[in-house]
Amino acid sequence: MKRCSWVSLDPLYIQYHDKEWGVPIFQDRKLFELLILEGAQAGLSWFTVLKKRKNYQKAFDNFNYKKIALYSKKQEQALLKNEGIIRNKLKISSTIKNAQVFLDIQKEFGSFHNYLWGYVQGKPLQNKRKSTREIPASTPLSDTISRDLKKRGMNFVGSTIIYAYLQAIGIVNDHEVSCFRYKQLKNSKTEIIR
Repeated sequence: MKRCSWVSLDPLYIQYHDKEWGVPIFQDRKLFELLILEGAQAGLSWFTVLKKRKNYQKAFDNFNYKKIALYSKKQEQALLKNEGIIRNKLKISSTIKNAQVFLDIQKEFGSFHNYLWGYVQGKPLQNKRKSTREIPASTPLSDTISRDLKKRGMNFVGSTIIYAYLQAIGIVNDHEVSCFRYKQLKNSKTEIIR
């Protein structure tokens, strides 16, 4: 079975690629989780974050953004001592701030997925990448979304982070065309997380 060339032989990475990466997500909690994890990745490898994902879920109330938006300074300090996550003060404080902005966006658009998927009229963009070398670090779409999220007050949402996020949540299908997941996701109407 042929996979994207960036996938290592680690079972955790294979599982993420085969079951999650690029599957369209319309569930706000899941969208929030991946937004925060992509931001946590800044300056690190995705695999580093993926290995800590369960710790993040436990530390951040399973990414319940309503709870996170109300975290106190005491809770923030406790997170800075949590060895199971990336203990970066800016990344932790931005998670709380991003949860607050996330709620504001939900109020304005009815849901975060309405806001995000509105940029592509609810349909994933189907790219035709032959290799990972063809995948850009950012695009005009990620530039636009990044600018808007920053304007609203979010952090760790630069264009490169947002493009990786759009790939992860299925707004962009960047599986290599030779990868078995490319056709599955391109032709699937049922493989959606709601």
